[in-house]
Amino acid sequence: MTALAPTHPIAVIGAGTMGAGIVQVAAAAGHTVYIFDTSEDAIDKGIAQIEKFLARSVEKGRMVEGERSAILNRIMRCNKLEDLAPAKLVIEAIVENIDIKRALFGQLEDILSEDAILASNTSSISITQIATNLKRPERMVGMHFFNPAPLMKLVEIIHGLVTDKQVADILFDTAAAWGKKAVHAKSTPGFIVNRVARPFYSEALRILQEGGADIPTIDSCIKECGGFRMGPFELMDLIGNDINFSVTKSVYEAFYQEPRYRPNLIQQEQVAAGRYGRKSGQGYYDYREGAVNPAAHTAEPETAPTEITLIGNNPLLAPLADLAEKAGIKVTMGDREELAGFMIEDILVILSDGTPASELTTVLGKAAIVFDLALDYKAASRIAIAKGDQVADADLAKAVGFFQALGKKVSVIDDCPGLIVMRIISMLANEGSDAVYQGVASPDGVDIAMMNGVNYPCGPLKWAEDIGLDHVFAVLDALSAFYGEDRYRTSPLIRRAVIAGKSLL
Repeated sequence: MTALAPTHPIAVIGAGTMGAGIVQVAAAAGHTVYIFDTSEDAIDKGIAQIEKFLARSVEKGRMVEGERSAILNRIMRCNKLEDLAPAKLVIEAIVENIDIKRALFGQLEDILSEDAILASNTSSISITQIATNLKRPERMVGMHFFNPAPLMKLVEIIHGLVTDKQVADILFDTAAAWGKKAVHAKSTPGFIVNRVARPFYSEALRILQEGGADIPTIDSCIKECGGFRMGPFELMDLIGNDINFSVTKSVYEAFYQEPRYRPNLIQQEQVAAGRYGRKSGQGYYDYREGAVNPAAHTAEPETAPTEITLIGNNPLLAPLADLAEKAGIKVTMGDREELAGFMIEDILVILSDGTPASELTTVLGKAAIVFDLALDYKAASRIAIAKGDQVADADLAKAVGFFQALGKKVSVIDDCPGLIVMRIISMLANEGSDAVYQGVASPDGVDIAMMNGVNYPCGPLKWAEDIGLDHVFAVLDALSAFYGEDRYRTSPLIRRAVIAGKSLL
């Protein structure tokens, strides 16, 4: 291991929420930490934030008083940059302005020893660009923490074009020594998390824009069926719609208007109206006192079938078949191996492969209803389904009754391609695969980043393998065919893996 030893002093520039959190993490790991900000008031607030966090940890029994005191005693206030001279690592956590960052690091090079490492906590600015004109650009690296830094496990270690690999490895091992999950990433727009996460928001917005489902239904399906802690609209409100919209625009422009990252007009309208989310009191939800927000659409109770026929051999169906048998529904085996789902009488109830139910009804010559993906069909409490436009409401009721018999709340949504969870997860896997294909990160790095940076219940590449790469491939191709947009093109990595019968991992 090449981690910086606790005897090496660390400096953090910027005493805001993120900077103070990084100070706490480094001090808790045993380092003397210099905290600097141009504002004395900011330093006061930053240290007060740390004191409050540590006091709460003592109250809850997570640490003893002696540990709290020792951490605080290792934090040193600094009034001028020259006070940072002993530091072997300086982490910058200031405003996202490239000119200000460049000027700062230029000053630091004249103050620090030649073997000191310069790190930026930037979430969006190119490390290569920041290092331009430095005397020792090979010592410049990104060290991107996630908020709140003491709690969030992920740290992205960002390599600029001329970053010394050994320097990046030192920071990787240092982050690990601080109890973090570190991942290496190439300096490209959005790095890993802010790039791969874009479909989580953009596809939810697209589904809403097209009338596929309303906001509470989309969020509820993502949580109750997909296993996420928060739905995309809840999360955008928490992050701040202005911030999320700004990041999306930044990534879109940085990739020269790549269609996959195109911002959505719905979000633009929210920002224009000042509906930033929790911090403004209104966003996609209303947070004002006494406000009552709408609930997810949930179907009324219907009668369960007495018998179903299992079709296809997709292993995802096994938990549903088990639940059906436990509910007293007779399960027989069918012979339509090209499909994955069930038959209720002569109605096809199919796991979404991205093809709309209306198209399936026409092509297969039978009433078709599609159902959504779940992280765990046994644990899921909700399922989304959609019928073909030609399918009778009475046939839909039979499918609703079937899933209700399995203990699921049922949300009937419009016949949008890929439904909700299947569509979003397939697009997340596609974006993660493209990041790997373009050398931004390793497959493990992508999954670790998404699980530890934004708390995904499963890494998108691992999830794609669990669904079946050929199935994800079919979903992406169906989306591409339906919309005719480059936004939905399949990553070459997925296409090649499916053709060769290989894994992404």
